[in-house]
Amino acid sequence: MANVTDQRQRLLSQLGFRFGINGPHAARTMMLDDLRALFSHTSPSATYKDYVTAVVEENVLGKPTKKARELALRHLTTLYGMESENPVFRALRRLWPLDEAAQPLLALAVSLARDPLLKSTQKFFLTQPLGTPISRESVEAVLGATYPNRFSAASLKSFAQNVAGTWTSAGILVGRVRKFRAAPKPCPEALTMLLFLSHLEGRTGQRLFSSDWMNLLDQSSADPEALAASASHRGLLVFMNAGGVKEVRFPGYLTPLEEQIRQEASHVD
Repeated sequence: MANVTDQRQRLLSQLGFRFGINGPHAARTMMLDDLRALFSHTSPSATYKDYVTAVVEENVLGKPTKKARELALRHLTTLYGMESENPVFRALRRLWPLDEAAQPLLALAVSLARDPLLKSTQKFFLTQPLGTPISRESVEAVLGATYPNRFSAASLKSFAQNVAGTWTSAGILVGRVRKFRAAPKPCPEALTMLLFLSHLEGRTGQRLFSSDWMNLLDQSSADPEALAASASHRGLLVFMNAGGVKEVRFPGYLTPLEEQIRQEASHVD
């Protein structure tokens, strides 16, 4: 019989999350530029077949060979899902065109939900005070401790560069050669995605605002409740705050079956 964690992961996988020990960041960053190019050339209602056509046949990403195009599509699919049946990807596609400034954090949030390798570095980066220099060697040390004896020195260096590249693209780090911890631009669209991921994991009310997802925002410069109110005014979610009691709903984000799965997952630790 599967243990409780296995059962929870199975349910969350049906809602768009990925688990395990492997992920594209062993070979790639979160591919923000490629994602932007692909989404700008396809409809928000595009099917996976449409993405295959765009990437492999039409080469909208400008890759030099068919093999490179197929590999790019495979990594994008692992990172983002790329199918309308995936609730996390549907939310990404829904929020993506609304504000270009929100796109880096949207991409990071979904990548964290779907790449266990990237997820394993989240605590390290987010616990660094703003302005702290982050060396590649320090990232390598974290990865080496997390995955002892798994990566060669060369692979560890490449892995660390990919991870740092993603956190830089997202605005959590700044700098080219020397990188420093920074605060990403807070946007209602990104806040909506962070709350939605927390919602999928089974949280409600105030607990939505205290999940690890919210650590992606620098809360000294971003007011999550103000962002939630702004998102509510824009119709991205429903946010009510009366007497300190918070309620957040996501109308139209989940099918009845997906909502049933979400509720089942919320009762499994």
